[in-house]
Amino acid sequence: MTPPLTILNEEEEAFRDLVADFAAREIEPLRSSMDEAQEMDPALVRKLFGLDLMGVEVPEAYGGAGSTFFNAILVIEELAKVDPSVAVVVDVQNTLVDNCFLNWASEAQKQRYLPRLCRDQVGAYALSEAGSGSDAFAMATRAVPKAGGWLLNGSKLWITNAQEAEIFVVFANTDPAAGYKGVTAFILERGMPGFTVAKKENKLGIRASSTCELSLADVAVGPDQVLGPVGKGYKVAIETLNEGRIGIAAQMAGLAAGALQHALAYTRERKQFGQPIFSFQAVQMRLAEMASRVEAARLMTYNAARLKDAGAPFVKEAAMAKYFASMVAEWVASEALELFGGYGFTKDYPAEKYFRDSKIGKIYEGTTFMQLQTIAKLL
Repeated sequence: MTPPLTILNEEEEAFRDLVADFAAREIEPLRSSMDEAQEMDPALVRKLFGLDLMGVEVPEAYGGAGSTFFNAILVIEELAKVDPSVAVVVDVQNTLVDNCFLNWASEAQKQRYLPRLCRDQVGAYALSEAGSGSDAFAMATRAVPKAGGWLLNGSKLWITNAQEAEIFVVFANTDPAAGYKGVTAFILERGMPGFTVAKKENKLGIRASSTCELSLADVAVGPDQVLGPVGKGYKVAIETLNEGRIGIAAQMAGLAAGALQHALAYTRERKQFGQPIFSFQAVQMRLAEMASRVEAARLMTYNAARLKDAGAPFVKEAAMAKYFASMVAEWVASEALELFGGYGFTKDYPAEKYFRDSKIGKIYEGTTFMQLQTIAKLL
């Protein structure tokens, strides 16, 4: 008899359950206070490192967990069910920063930076600028050659993890006349002369996750701080973001699942006309459609992650997963809030937070319009 198909194997299920238990014990009690304070609890960040969640895919030789990209996606999803702010901290670390070093760093750079990124130092990925959003390579930040290296000048906006980060992957143009072919990736560290973490944004959602401006004024870097070949920063950025979009899809699928879980629990407790509102068919129909869309978003995300781990083409599937999961997250969070009625509009329940947190999914790491453009090109 053919055994039943499973989405996760036993090892993956055990790992997922471990992360889910951690999120319930360590994150849920802090969710509201971190959101109100707009601060990530430093002790919680240390626990994320302690559980090896900040270097999931990094080989053990560099201090990581030596696991799979798929397991990193499971981590992001499970954390997002409880708090998407925490999920995005882990997401950026794993799918963007760690993968930049794994795929593009020299052996010396891997030895220098990956153990720190796995052990206790948060990383940030600095591509966006005031004048370069979807057109990410219309950047104004410049890297001018000097004796023994480069001088970096410019500013970066919307940089996730910037307040907590010690290690930054920063993109600058070394040859503006060459356009995007002049873009180069550099490794910067907090405290370097001329390098400042500036204004912190006051955001609608994912408020505990820091989003800051970076200022660069004659920041001197040596050749050992160039990540990948000079002039190939566009490839570093594009290939990393293709993987990162699966992480955002996982964050949004997890957010939608969390909102659904709370809505299910509330509709079974809340009574009107002498019975739980879950007993009304109209409520059941809404919950059934919510659950169906959540499952579809999850499966699309898992499929893209499996393709990536298998070394198969995955760019179209990653864009589809990010596009669809972000739509599902916003819709499910909105439906969940309405099922809570008036309580959903208050901070007594987490429904309003899921709703606020969901909006960013359509914006960062490639807007909905850019995902559709990518998908269309690959049809």
